[in-house]
Amino acid sequence: MSSALKPDAPSANAGNPAKPPIRLLFVEDSENDVILLLHRFRNAGYAPTYLQIASEEGMREALLRSSWDVILCDHNLPGFSAQAALRTIQELSLDLPFIIVSGVMQEDEAIAAMRAGAHDYLSKNKLDRLIPAVERELREVCNRREKRLAEQTLRQSEARLRALTDNIPGVVFQMGYTPDGMLGFQYLSEAAAMLFGTHADELIGSSAGWMTWLLKEDLPGFMEAASLSAENLSTLNWEGRIQLSTGEQKWINLRSSPRLSEVGAVVWEGVMWNITHSKRVEADLRESRSQLAALSNHLQRIKEDERERIARDVHDVLGGTLVAMKFEMSLLESKLESNPAQARERAHNVGRMVDDAIATVGRVTRELRPGILKDFGLAAAVESQGEDFAQRTGIVCNIVCTDHELDPDYDTALALFRVFQEALTNVSKHAGASEVNVSLMQEGDEIVIEIADDGCGLAAADLRKPRSFGLRGIRERLSSLGGRLDLSPVSPHGTRLTLRAPLLPVPSEEPQTPSHRNPA
Repeated sequence: MSSALKPDAPSANAGNPAKPPIRLLFVEDSENDVILLLHRFRNAGYAPTYLQIASEEGMREALLRSSWDVILCDHNLPGFSAQAALRTIQELSLDLPFIIVSGVMQEDEAIAAMRAGAHDYLSKNKLDRLIPAVERELREVCNRREKRLAEQTLRQSEARLRALTDNIPGVVFQMGYTPDGMLGFQYLSEAAAMLFGTHADELIGSSAGWMTWLLKEDLPGFMEAASLSAENLSTLNWEGRIQLSTGEQKWINLRSSPRLSEVGAVVWEGVMWNITHSKRVEADLRESRSQLAALSNHLQRIKEDERERIARDVHDVLGGTLVAMKFEMSLLESKLESNPAQARERAHNVGRMVDDAIATVGRVTRELRPGILKDFGLAAAVESQGEDFAQRTGIVCNIVCTDHELDPDYDTALALFRVFQEALTNVSKHAGASEVNVSLMQEGDEIVIEIADDGCGLAAADLRKPRSFGLRGIRERLSSLGGRLDLSPVSPHGTRLTLRAPLLPVPSEEPQTPSHRNPA
């Protein structure tokens, strides 16, 4: 039998203040017993809403359709029992006060029911504890629900915090003093495994890892910064190096804010970043700046050397020639009438000096501005430069050009010509060679110039020397053209430089105006 009744007004004789609404589910086959129990609730100031059921099916339906505050269950019903009712509640994962109210129940049965999940047992003949027992269980279930809600909220907060900390590129940490007076981690995010190569759990609570990883040179600075931060409760911002158990060194930046814990101890909370890459970039940048400054100085020296050479040529060769010409002219003038034969000889000497002066002017002019390159092309300019090199240095220079019709654009040709000049200069200064063999050819879409000397030789490692500016300049100039420099030995001794550059210029990212072979 089951029935639903509307809430009744509390009894006028109860003498108790009105209580909040209460929903009661009676698992009971006796309507009289239900009325008796309801009377107790009304006398206590409650206006209950209730439902009476007497079967497992009825109970399951009632639990699924409505919410209840308390379940009051008889021990034995026809085809149903308190044990079966408890199993139904547990299957539905419900937390409801479940109180057995029975007329006859053995002690061992009551104990078994309590172990199965019942919250209390009352005799129908002794109902004085009914209301206190119900109110107690209502408070308990309320406490359990609040606890579960708090735990759920805490789990959600921890999950959000974990998601945030695990997705931060740095290591989120909490750090404090260990009993041995060192600093150790009290919390580390999962990113610690990537930074330290060790799981966070292995580092928490001990200074054995962290403090021993700090480089000896950096440890005093860290301890001083930490001490100052603890004293003033100021931000701890420190950069330094650690060395892991693998031997790998890393640069880290540690930034945290200190606070006093409940027991008065200083605790730091912050983020630690791996700045190794940025430190390497900074070092490379400093090295590049240093090399650039050195290269700039080298180029300035080259410029001054070139000016000095040109000045020397003009002074020693042209100046001397002109002085000699003046002297010869004076002699010629004095011999014109008295000794015609000597006058002719002097005139011949003056002509030879003029030829030498003209040749010197031409050579200097060609080196400063290779007009032959513009007028006759790269092959002619290379051959002319080779001849001048041989005359100036006394080093035999053999030049073979397989294609005199090579026609790169002017900028490419000029760059290759300057590189060729620099290569010959390096041979004269450093190789100690007596002969140079030069070949100019086209291979596919590339222009190739090979310069092979019989000098002392040059190793590939020399290209990486900080002050190999000549070779480095050649390599960088070719690289700007989209070409390259190859270095190889010559048997039995000597060095071969192979200069390669595309026949057509490498397209730039920005549009350029078309270049001409012979710019105005």
